[in-house]
Amino acid sequence: MARETKAFKDARPTINISGQDDPALGMGLLSMMIVENTNGLYRCEATFSNWGNINNSIGFLYFDRRTLDFGKVFKVKVGTDTIFNGRIFGLEALYPEGRSAELAVLVEDRFQDLRMTRRTRVFSNISDADVVRQIANEHGLTPDVDISGPTYNVLAQVNQSDLAFLRERVRTIDAELWMDDSTLYAKLRTKRNNGTLKMTYGSELREFSVLADLAMQRTSVTVNGWDVAGKAGLQYEAADSIINGELSGGISGASILASTLGKRKESLAHTVPLTSQEAQAEAETFFKMSARRFVTGRGIADASGQLRVGSYVDLQGLGPLFNGKYYLSEVRHLFDGTCGLRTEFTAERPGLGRL
Repeated sequence: MARETKAFKDARPTINISGQDDPALGMGLLSMMIVENTNGLYRCEATFSNWGNINNSIGFLYFDRRTLDFGKVFKVKVGTDTIFNGRIFGLEALYPEGRSAELAVLVEDRFQDLRMTRRTRVFSNISDADVVRQIANEHGLTPDVDISGPTYNVLAQVNQSDLAFLRERVRTIDAELWMDDSTLYAKLRTKRNNGTLKMTYGSELREFSVLADLAMQRTSVTVNGWDVAGKAGLQYEAADSIINGELSGGISGASILASTLGKRKESLAHTVPLTSQEAQAEAETFFKMSARRFVTGRGIADASGQLRVGSYVDLQGLGPLFNGKYYLSEVRHLFDGTCGLRTEFTAERPGLGRL
């Protein structure tokens, strides 16, 4: 559990409705949870006191739906930083024993539009970048795309939501998908960098636990396929060298595995690439996904708008094995009356520090 500190207790987020800061909502906020990760929707749950003085009488504050209503733009700010921007999709009335009535709002970002649209269709002679742009335009979003990869003769979206289909496509080429207001981003993970925030254990970094685990590491990953046009077999092997640029001087899990337990090779059988470019993309993506989770950590820090998925944290005060940069894969901004405002995060990296 987070320690109660002055930095936590003095902080209170600002609530903005339809472009206007609402001080009454900010003061009436009882609890809040904002969740962002690399796999799902960016969402917020906020609970407000719903009982008090309204029009010179005592009653329910927000049941008139003038302030909190479906579809309204709901933003949360910490200082000048906006840490969440979405639309209200749910209203939940709470009547707890021993406390006044409460109202919870359930808010999600524009990815919800893509999740609620399910289709079956076929794309021809198209790249993943073209698919992202097309679906973004279909939803009235502005695409910001910086990804590479093969061009496919045929891509099929079979009874999938637009969100599930896009996440599947970018995952195959080591890219990530995220939303900021009405802009849909798709970029290679190495190009997503939103900056680096330095934190020290005992100061901005309140708590941290970290694990280096060889269980899911592999020394190489091989993909086999069939080149229909060339009528020949395909094979591509991804190895430790493709992650070297992300080690920051550390030593990879694959290297430690090879030197301590021996080679452990993985052969992917659930994919059948049709070109050498597809085989390479699948092998390298699978290897990187496993390698990057060699070292994983969970922490609690002072609330900051700079703590976003896709950013890095430079953690100090942890000793030579675990000092250094980590990639943020999940961030939770939390608020309640006991601990105030703080940020919990999950971070990962492919290398262990050297002594």
